[in-house]
Amino acid sequence: MADAARYAPRHDAPPRDPAHNRADALLLARVSEAAGRARLGRRQATYRPPLAEPGRRWAGLAGARRLLRGDRERAGTGPIDRLDLYERGLTVAVDGRIHVVRYDTTMVRRRRALSPQGLTRAHVLVDLDGERIVLRCGDFGEPEVWGPEIHRSVADAQVPRALAALTRGERLDFGPVWLTRAELGSRGTTLRWAQVQRIEILKGSVAVRTAGRWQVWGSVTSGIPNLCVLRALAEYLTAAERDED
Repeated sequence: MADAARYAPRHDAPPRDPAHNRADALLLARVSEAAGRARLGRRQATYRPPLAEPGRRWAGLAGARRLLRGDRERAGTGPIDRLDLYERGLTVAVDGRIHVVRYDTTMVRRRRALSPQGLTRAHVLVDLDGERIVLRCGDFGEPEVWGPEIHRSVADAQVPRALAALTRGERLDFGPVWLTRAELGSRGTTLRWAQVQRIEILKGSVAVRTAGRWQVWGSVTSGIPNLCVLRALAEYLTAAERDED
């Protein structure tokens, strides 16, 4: 069971005047309504932008404020007001617009993204409308908490369905990497699970340990959707293979 403090709401923003408090209350009401419609369950945590000098946070984004208005191929880069994690998904308020993500249907990727401080790590998700949401690690405080939590939650929600598909004999594709109940492969290389000892992500590449040595499958991690699901499936299938032996 996760520690209760881990899900305590975060209050990183500075004190606000009554007008800002009213705006916050209205935004919270809209967030709660959107989460309710998507049946996300109980709110687990709220994250806000970290403290910064007045005007400094958004100055570097002035020329890059594409806000996901109808373009499903572009990532939002405007001001993000708050991130709320729920039992079955999350909401992101981007410049007043509420985006809803469900863990059981989204795709999440890891990549690098531009921020006011330069290149930083980011998590790219797909919301219920099919639009991409970019969450940079500098957008909110405690990225070491909310980032891994999102990936864990996506894996928890999607792995059971993926295992059922593999049991039915289906092949699952994760970008350049694919797997079946019997095999793992990428770009012309195929390994049976009995050959796979371990899978790691090393400097942006998928590395597979087999026969006592590592095979590096190129820099493919940025192109893998739901890498967290792939890794969980690989761990399960390699363990299952060892148990059968």
